[in-house]
Amino acid sequence: QVQLVESGGGLVQAGASLRLSCAASGSTSTMGWFRQAPGKEREFVAAIRGGSGSTAYADSVKCRFTISRDNPKNTVYLQMNSLKPEDTAVYYCAARLSFRPLIPTSPSQYQYWGQGTQVTVSS
Repeated sequence: QVQLVESGGGLVQAGASLRLSCAASGSTSTMGWFRQAPGKEREFVAAIRGGSGSTAYADSVKCRFTISRDNPKNTVYLQMNSLKPEDTAVYYCAARLSFRPLIPTSPSQYQYWGQGTQVTVSS
């Protein structure tokens, strides 16, 4: 069993930056971030592999968000720049233990989830 603990959310103005952190209690393969706005489905944001460091991003956050990982600390980060009001959501950290050839982007492909952290971007 892996536990994930997120931190770093908050309320910011449009154009500002935030960094989210997610610490895992054990080793994982791929770790990712998803978000869910009120009344909407949970959507993929970004993910990173533990070994190669390969990354994947949703088109809506490319060039604004950067995912990184500190493997010895079992921690993943999401640097969010140029935030927009439409980025407002609860952000969830997710992890899976087994390797997949393609970086998973569906919530159903991740076995472990954090409790979520609120990110609110005002206009």
